[in-house]
Amino acid sequence: MSERDNILGRIQEALKIKAPRPDPPSEIQPPVSGARRWLPPVGEHFKDWVEAFSRNCRESQVNFQLLSSSDEMRQALVQLRDAERWKRVASHAGMLPDAICPVLGIQMLHTDRSYDVRDLAECDAGISECDALVAQTGTVVLSSRRAGGRALSILPPHHVVLARRDQLVPDLPEAFELLKAEYGNDYPSMISFITGPSRTGDIERSLVIGAQGPRKLTVLCV
Repeated sequence: MSERDNILGRIQEALKIKAPRPDPPSEIQPPVSGARRWLPPVGEHFKDWVEAFSRNCRESQVNFQLLSSSDEMRQALVQLRDAERWKRVASHAGMLPDAICPVLGIQMLHTDRSYDVRDLAECDAGISECDALVAQTGTVVLSSRRAGGRALSILPPHHVVLARRDQLVPDLPEAFELLKAEYGNDYPSMISFITGPSRTGDIERSLVIGAQGPRKLTVLCV
């Protein structure tokens, strides 16, 4: 067995163990009300959250669309397909993907079935659900359970998020409350906070988009 096989085998074994609930000790955990004092104000109403999320998405080069129906979401996805000439996309089973993705009429790779990671990397887009949208930072919160595994939101060059309005929350403390309500003590093996497309400025402070992940991020919310 090579060293590579040994490392991958240890990772596979580790993933079989449920992750502990990521709460710090109570004596050092600040109350939610205290944490909010340190964070930018968002507003108390849904329209305030939409405005904040939209503004932060524009600043992060994210295509955010607030839609009024499932039909509008299907039309928006078809427009993306045609504009970028998608031939093959990846997705997973879920309420929104199952209802919206069939309209594309192109080859689909499903990450909750057996697949070759090289085929996923060659898909034009990855379409996933999410756990929350954070207005305060323009952030998409997703987990390995809700987003069709770990790789779907990373390998394809365009990540498209299908979200519901009730997943748009004002701030990070509220996003953590949603995660706790959803998973309790049985947290997923991966929870990711995505703010804009992948970018890096490590080399000569020159911003490069898509260096370590998708070059584009689109959020469709219905």
